[in-house]
Amino acid sequence: MLYAMLATTLAGLSTALGGALGVLRRPGRRGMAFSMGFGAGIMVAVSLMDMLPAALGKYLAAFSPLRAGMMAASLVLLGLAAGALLEKLLPEEAAFSGCEEGRVLRSALVTALALVGHNLPEGAMTLFASLEDPAVGVRLAVAIGLHNLPEGLAVALPVLYATKSRGRAFLAALASGLAEPAGALLAWGLLGGRITAGVVIGMAALVSGVMCWVSTAELLPTALSLGKKETAAAGFGAGLLAMTLGIALLS
Repeated sequence: MLYAMLATTLAGLSTALGGALGVLRRPGRRGMAFSMGFGAGIMVAVSLMDMLPAALGKYLAAFSPLRAGMMAASLVLLGLAAGALLEKLLPEEAAFSGCEEGRVLRSALVTALALVGHNLPEGAMTLFASLEDPAVGVRLAVAIGLHNLPEGLAVALPVLYATKSRGRAFLAALASGLAEPAGALLAWGLLGGRITAGVVIGMAALVSGVMCWVSTAELLPTALSLGKKETAAAGFGAGLLAMTLGIALLS
């Protein structure tokens, strides 16, 4: 158990490493437009290329194609609704700081919360894999750690831009990464045997809907408001590329 928790924690801490890289230099408006597009690309890729296909594959192994598709689609739609509710519950831009900085900081907060939701089931998955086969758990932890690096960047850069505080930006990335071991502890301790691999997969499908909402309703509009659409699109493409490589390593 100690070995499995160590692997899960190290995978999560790589998000903090990405955050540390992100705080080296505060981006300008153009760099911020690229960064927000980058975050959107990361979240779309991990949602539609990793989390949702994993849930659909799990359901297809147990149910008819129609039922499996309905189950996966229902969870995604529920996640979209949860993302919309989350956005409405957060204060408006003016409550954070000035208009532009407030919008960026609000987007950063939504991004961090969505990634926390992503990292919780991912941490549980790493724990289960490590307990079943330590060698598989190490490979999984390394792969997750590599794809957590750009996630840390996606959280830290907008916080740094909005607050001009390297400490706050780093702590935001660290907090989102610590959701990995928190998810493992939740799965093992608080919920005990009541959480299964099927529950983890279902949570992942739900969170994929949240992340799709955050990407299309929050990150991309913010990116477009900060710079040219070409800059935002370039960031989006870079995020897709980075996460595609991470997902390939996970496979």
